[in-house]
Amino acid sequence: MEVAKLTDVTRVYRIGEVQTRALNGVSLTIGNGEFTSLVGPSGSGKTTLLQLIGCLDRPSSGSVVINGQETTNLNRNQRADLRKGTIGFVFQFFALIPTLTAYENVEMPLLLNGRTPAQRKQRAMELLEAVDLKDRAHHRPDQLSGGQQQRVAVARALSTNPTMILADEPTANLDTSNGEQVMEIMKKLNKETGVTFVFATHDPRVIKYASRVVTLRDGVIEKDEIK
Repeated sequence: MEVAKLTDVTRVYRIGEVQTRALNGVSLTIGNGEFTSLVGPSGSGKTTLLQLIGCLDRPSSGSVVINGQETTNLNRNQRADLRKGTIGFVFQFFALIPTLTAYENVEMPLLLNGRTPAQRKQRAMELLEAVDLKDRAHHRPDQLSGGQQQRVAVARALSTNPTMILADEPTANLDTSNGEQVMEIMKKLNKETGVTFVFATHDPRVIKYASRVVTLRDGVIEKDEIK
């Protein structure tokens, strides 16, 4: 089963009279349960592709289908509704709320989705245990290491049981040890839960964990390898 299907997608950015073609006729299918890395040099189009898969942007032309739903003509609110129940995000700079504890950061999407206090507590603690941070549940981000903050971000992304997690350079701000720890946990959760992971990176530490490596250059897919 496919969770994302892009067909002949282009994305052109216009600033005044200048046009920049970030993607040029990309077709890509992501299957359920994949652990896929989008790789390529800066400017290759990998982040743009990730944003289209995540319904954070719309293509200039072509088709983007997520979980069987064509997204190209959805407005901003409709795309947000689709993301809310389908896609979780992990960002390069963690994007945790600094005044909230690890537990409260993981709980926040559940609160926004109307879960009961008992449901929120059970789910948040399950996920913090899954990323080996149950003992740090009541620590704020400034009391956690970078690796621990990124693991909280992974737990938060998983909180609403999404079909797919998208990660943009998830290890860019981590040292080797913490980066590998985060990737080990993401790989373990992928195997245990069946959630699809797609991440954009140029980090060899991340690429080695991928089951599939899609290489982009100058807005086109140069290579697509199953490992």
